[in-house]
Amino acid sequence: MPSIVKPSVTHPAAAQNSRGLTQRDYEGAMSTLCAGCGHDSITAALVHALWELAIPPHMIAKLSGIGCSGKTTAYFARGAHGFNSAHGRMPPIATGASAANRDLTVIGISGDGDSLSIGLGHLGHLMRRNLRMLYVLENNGVYGLTKGQFSASADVGSTAKGGASNRLAPIDAMLLGLSAGATFLARSFSGDKEQLVPILKSALAHRGLAVVDVISPCVTFNDHEGSTKSYLFTRQHEVRVTETDFVPPEPAIEATIPENGAAWVVMHDGATVRFRSVPAGYDPTDRAAVTAYLQEALARGEVLTGLLYVDEAPPDLHETANSSREPLVSIPYERLCPGAAELSRVGAR
Repeated sequence: MPSIVKPSVTHPAAAQNSRGLTQRDYEGAMSTLCAGCGHDSITAALVHALWELAIPPHMIAKLSGIGCSGKTTAYFARGAHGFNSAHGRMPPIATGASAANRDLTVIGISGDGDSLSIGLGHLGHLMRRNLRMLYVLENNGVYGLTKGQFSASADVGSTAKGGASNRLAPIDAMLLGLSAGATFLARSFSGDKEQLVPILKSALAHRGLAVVDVISPCVTFNDHEGSTKSYLFTRQHEVRVTETDFVPPEPAIEATIPENGAAWVVMHDGATVRFRSVPAGYDPTDRAAVTAYLQEALARGEVLTGLLYVDEAPPDLHETANSSREPLVSIPYERLCPGAAELSRVGAR
């Protein structure tokens, strides 16, 4: 609709990245989500992260399923490839896109219903395969497009807008990822751009599947007293388990961070970053310890945010399959389909 298309006017003084692009070049259409929706804040963080990383928009593949989250891909990187799949079926479509062109930056946007209900099986196998992609789970605890029923991430005892109380145990995406072998797991809050942007940048740089669970309050159906996914509840119960920042690969910078304190460290570009020590004994590379810590936090009613777990060692799907280094999309048809004689020769081995 013309009424929601953003004007393509850029201020001449707008900051540019290393490709000469402004943040406007990473935006999309005007949002039609409810005013104040947390999903729009996630979109803004994505735009900022992609711009800072200077990823070419035409080398981005953005995919989504069904639900309010399914609309997010229309709101960023208008010059990217895009595909809106069926409910819960985004992961296999993303796998196919990456199989055809491994050089693409694959970004999947999903919701708690799309991922943890009808798409749960696909998400679990995506974690096993370790496909290199950013998987953003916009988590609001309800089905916003169908009037606010509880989703699979709703906490026991949380109440719907109409007053009903949820009695079913939730599926925690981070605990699911730890049990399924995911190699990058982070959680953030849509209202905390300072934390969310570096998490997204780190996730985009990860050599495997990076799942970022973002608590994203639904202002229409799940932002009331009694909700555990509201702005107020999340701000009152959020616990930053790590202070997160993203630093591009460069020679090592060493510094000593005092216990239970903070220190300013000068980066390669001259900027200074304030680092704070994490809880005593917290190790984001220890899968068992992270699992136990998450379960303890859930029992205390805390919402842990930050980079919760990371493992750069496992191979991604292309490495496991020993696929062609040259993207399949750029290989001539004659090499992809060598003919009946060659196939017979291979089959005879």
